[in-house]
Amino acid sequence: MPGKDIIVIGASAGGIDPIRTILAGLQADFAGAVFVVVHAAADSPGVLPTIFSAAGPLTAVMAQNGERIQPGRVYVAAPDHHLIIEPGRMRLTRGPKENRFRPAVDPLFRSAAQTYGPRVVGIVLSGRLDDGTSGLWAVKQLGGTAIVQDPAEAWLPSMPESAKRNVRVDHVVSAAQIAPLLVRLAATRADAPEGELAVPEDVKIEVDIAKEDHALEAGVCKLGEASNYACPECHGVLLQIKDAIPLRFRCHTGHAYSVESLLAEMDEAIEDSLWNAIRALEERVMLLRQAADHVAQHHEGNGSDALREGANAAQERANLVRQAVLSEPAAEKAEGRGQKAEVSAGGSTG
Repeated sequence: MPGKDIIVIGASAGGIDPIRTILAGLQADFAGAVFVVVHAAADSPGVLPTIFSAAGPLTAVMAQNGERIQPGRVYVAAPDHHLIIEPGRMRLTRGPKENRFRPAVDPLFRSAAQTYGPRVVGIVLSGRLDDGTSGLWAVKQLGGTAIVQDPAEAWLPSMPESAKRNVRVDHVVSAAQIAPLLVRLAATRADAPEGELAVPEDVKIEVDIAKEDHALEAGVCKLGEASNYACPECHGVLLQIKDAIPLRFRCHTGHAYSVESLLAEMDEAIEDSLWNAIRALEERVMLLRQAADHVAQHHEGNGSDALREGANAAQERANLVRQAVLSEPAAEKAEGRGQKAEVSAGGSTG
C-alpha cells in the first residue's frame, strides 16, 4: 500500500519563503512527489524552479504537459497554465481562470484528490483571499490529509485562515514543522477511511472544466442555480454552486469565483469606473473652459460666464467622485496595501 506521497502545495504572496523552508527540510530520498502552485502573472519569467532547487536536495522543475510523475521531484505550475494531476502523469491546461488566477490552487488540489484520494497531502500557505480552500475541502472529502500554515506566522494569513475556518484541517503548523510531518506521512499507509471513496460529481465536473473541456458539456449547469451576478471575466450569468463551503460561483463558460475573489473583482471594477467618471468630468471641465475663453475672445456678451459656471459645476462633481475614491474605509485601504505589497513578495500577484 503506497504512503501519503502526493504532496500538493498552494501559495500566493509570502508563500515562497515557507516553500523554501519546507523543501530545505526534506532529504534527497524523500518518497513523495511535490506539486506547487504559486500565483504569478501570465508573463512571469518562471524562475521558481531555480529558487526551489537551491532550497534543498530535491530537484525542482517546471511541470511539462504529459510528463510522468517521479518521486523525489518538485513540479512547479507553469505561468498561465493550470497544473492538473492524472494517473501517473501531469497535464497543463489553459482552462478558465479560478479566483482570478491561472494557475490556481484549487484545480491542482481537486485533480490530485480525484486521482489519488487518500495518498494526497494538501498544504495551504501564505496568500491573499481564499484560493485553495475549495480544493483542500476536496482533498479531505476524498480521504486525504489537510495541512495549513499557522496563520500567525504567514506573511498574508488570508489563505490559511480561510482553509482553517472552512475545512476540517488535520494540522495547523509552522512552515518549519511541515517537512518532518511530510516525511512521517509519506511513510504512512494511505488507507481510505471506509474503503474506496466515490469521487463526487461536482469534483469531476470542476476538474473536467479545468482540463479545458467545454463547460456546458462537462455539466457546469449541474453545479448550482443562476444567481443575480454576472461573471466579471465574460459577463455571463454566474451559477451559485450548491452546498459550496465557502460560497462559490461559476459561469457557463467555466470561470470560477469564491465570494471573496468575486468581491475583490467587483471592487476593482468599481474603482476603474469611478476613475473613468473622474476623467470624463475633468475633460468636460477643460472643454467648457476652453470654450469660455474662445467666446470671451471672439464674441460680445455674457456667454462665457455661463460656460465657466458649467465648468465649475463639473469640477465640483469630479471632486466629489475623487473624494469617494480616495476616502475608502480603513479596512479597504489595508487590503489595498496588501495587494500592492504582494507584487514585491517573490513575484506573486494575488
